[in-house]
Amino acid sequence: MISQTVEYALRAVVCLARAMPDPRTNDQLAELTQVPPSYLPKVMLSLRKAGLILSQRGPRGGNRLARPADSITLLEVVNSVEPIRRIQECPLGLRNHTGRLCALHTKLDAIAAMTERALRETTVADVGRAADGVLPLCDVARNDLIQLK
Repeated sequence: MISQTVEYALRAVVCLARAMPDPRTNDQLAELTQVPPSYLPKVMLSLRKAGLILSQRGPRGGNRLARPADSITLLEVVNSVEPIRRIQECPLGLRNHTGRLCALHTKLDAIAAMTERALRETTVADVGRAADGVLPLCDVARNDLIQLK
Protein backbone atom coordinates (compact mmCIF):
# COMPACT_ATOMS: atom_id res chain seq x y z
CA MET A 1 0.00 0.00 0.00
CA ILE A 2 2.87 2.38 0.72
CA SER A 3 6.23 2.46 -0.98
CA GLN A 4 9.52 1.59 0.66
CA THR A 5 10.54 5.26 0.47
CA VAL A 6 7.43 6.31 2.40
CA GLU A 7 8.16 3.61 4.99
CA TYR A 8 11.71 4.93 5.35
CA ALA A 9 10.50 8.50 5.79
CA LEU A 10 8.00 7.46 8.45
CA ARG A 11 10.66 5.50 10.33
CA ALA A 12 13.08 8.42 10.25
CA VAL A 13 10.52 10.95 11.49
CA VAL A 14 9.31 8.68 14.29
CA CYS A 15 12.91 8.08 15.34
CA LEU A 16 13.60 11.83 15.39
CA ALA A 17 10.45 12.38 17.44
CA ARG A 18 11.57 9.85 20.02
CA ALA A 19 15.01 11.46 20.20
CA MET A 20 13.76 15.04 20.69
CA PRO A 21 15.28 17.45 21.42
CA ASP A 22 18.57 15.78 20.53
CA PRO A 23 19.61 15.61 16.88
CA ARG A 24 20.46 12.38 15.08
CA THR A 25 23.06 12.04 12.35
CA ASN A 26 22.24 10.20 9.16
CA ASP A 27 24.48 7.34 10.31
CA GLN A 28 22.60 7.07 13.61
CA LEU A 29 19.23 7.23 11.85
CA ALA A 30 20.24 4.60 9.31
CA GLU A 31 21.24 2.22 12.10
CA LEU A 32 18.21 2.88 14.30
CA THR A 33 15.65 2.74 11.51
CA GLN A 34 17.29 0.03 9.40
CA VAL A 35 17.19 2.29 6.34
CA PRO A 36 20.03 1.74 3.88
CA PRO A 37 22.67 4.42 4.64
CA SER A 38 23.13 5.16 0.94
CA TYR A 39 19.39 5.86 0.48
CA LEU A 40 18.67 7.81 3.67
CA PRO A 41 20.06 11.18 2.44
CA LYS A 42 17.47 11.21 -0.38
CA VAL A 43 14.68 10.67 2.13
CA MET A 44 16.05 13.31 4.50
CA LEU A 45 16.33 15.83 1.66
CA SER A 46 12.63 15.37 0.85
CA LEU A 47 11.69 15.80 4.51
CA ARG A 48 13.89 18.92 4.77
CA LYS A 49 12.41 20.46 1.58
CA ALA A 50 8.93 19.89 3.02
CA GLY A 51 9.93 21.77 6.17
CA LEU A 52 9.45 18.75 8.43
CA ILE A 53 13.04 18.45 9.62
CA LEU A 54 15.97 20.75 10.24
CA SER A 55 19.54 19.72 9.56
CA GLN A 56 22.71 21.21 10.97
CA ARG A 57 26.29 20.39 10.09
CA GLY A 58 29.14 20.16 12.51
CA PRO A 59 30.18 18.25 15.61
CA ARG A 60 26.89 18.93 17.40
CA GLY A 61 24.88 18.70 14.21
CA GLY A 62 22.37 16.27 12.87
CA ASN A 63 18.68 16.13 12.03
CA ARG A 64 15.74 17.07 14.24
CA LEU A 65 12.07 17.70 13.74
CA ALA A 66 11.20 21.24 12.67
CA ARG A 67 8.03 21.18 14.79
CA PRO A 68 6.71 19.20 17.73
CA ALA A 69 5.79 15.61 16.86
CA ASP A 70 2.17 16.18 17.84
CA SER A 71 1.86 18.86 15.14
CA ILE A 72 3.22 16.76 12.25
CA THR A 73 0.74 14.41 10.60
CA LEU A 74 1.64 11.19 8.87
CA LEU A 75 0.02 12.64 5.76
CA GLU A 76 2.59 15.45 5.73
CA VAL A 77 5.38 12.88 5.90
CA VAL A 78 3.85 10.75 3.16
CA ASN A 79 3.21 13.74 0.91
CA SER A 80 6.79 14.95 1.36
CA VAL A 81 8.20 11.88 -0.39
CA GLU A 82 5.37 10.40 -2.43
CA PRO A 83 1.94 12.07 -2.35
CA ILE A 84 -1.15 9.88 -2.35
CA ARG A 85 -2.61 9.84 -5.83
CA ARG A 86 -6.32 10.45 -6.05
CA ILE A 87 -8.28 9.36 -9.12
CA GLN A 88 -9.86 12.44 -10.69
CA GLU A 89 -10.56 11.01 -14.13
CA CYS A 90 -10.57 7.68 -15.88
CA PRO A 91 -6.96 6.41 -15.88
CA LEU A 92 -7.71 4.66 -19.17
CA GLY A 93 -8.94 7.83 -20.85
CA LEU A 94 -12.19 6.20 -21.97
CA ARG A 95 -14.51 8.70 -23.66
CA ASN A 96 -17.66 7.29 -22.08
CA HIS A 97 -16.09 7.88 -18.64
CA THR A 98 -15.49 11.58 -19.25
CA GLY A 99 -16.64 13.58 -16.25
CA ARG A 100 -17.28 10.50 -14.12
CA LEU A 101 -15.52 7.44 -12.82
CA CYS A 102 -16.55 3.83 -13.27
CA ALA A 103 -17.48 1.81 -10.17
CA LEU A 104 -13.95 0.38 -9.87
CA HIS A 105 -12.18 3.72 -9.96
CA THR A 106 -14.82 5.34 -7.75
CA LYS A 107 -14.16 2.67 -5.11
CA LEU A 108 -10.38 2.94 -5.48
CA ASP A 109 -10.57 6.71 -5.04
CA ALA A 110 -12.76 6.26 -1.95
CA ILE A 111 -10.10 3.95 -0.49
CA ALA A 112 -7.42 6.53 -1.24
CA ALA A 113 -9.60 9.16 0.49
CA MET A 114 -9.97 6.97 3.59
CA THR A 115 -6.22 6.39 3.69
CA GLU A 116 -5.57 10.10 3.30
CA ARG A 117 -8.02 10.90 6.11
CA ALA A 118 -6.46 8.34 8.48
CA LEU A 119 -2.98 9.71 7.80
CA ARG A 120 -4.22 13.29 8.30
CA GLU A 121 -5.75 12.36 11.66
CA THR A 122 -2.62 10.60 12.97
CA THR A 123 0.40 12.50 14.22
CA VAL A 124 3.99 11.37 14.46
CA ALA A 125 3.61 11.54 18.24
CA ASP A 126 0.66 9.13 18.06
CA VAL A 127 2.75 6.40 16.45
CA GLY A 128 5.89 7.14 18.46
CA ARG A 129 4.27 6.10 21.71
CA ALA A 130 4.64 2.61 23.11
CA ALA A 131 1.23 2.34 24.77
CA ASP A 132 0.99 -1.34 23.87
CA GLY A 133 4.53 -2.08 25.03
CA VAL A 134 5.81 -2.49 21.47
CA LEU A 135 8.16 0.29 20.52
CA PRO A 136 8.18 1.43 16.90
CA LEU A 137 11.16 0.82 14.62
CA CYS A 138 11.45 -2.92 14.38
CA ASP A 139 13.87 -4.49 16.87
CA VAL A 140 15.43 -1.26 18.08
CA ALA A 141 15.27 -1.16 21.85
CA ARG A 142 14.62 2.05 23.79
CA ASN A 143 18.13 1.80 25.25
CA ASP A 144 19.61 2.14 21.76
CA LEU A 145 18.28 5.69 21.57
CA ILE A 146 19.55 6.55 25.01
CA GLN A 147 23.05 5.19 24.28
CA LEU A 148 23.39 7.40 21.21
CA LYS A 149 22.88 10.62 23.18
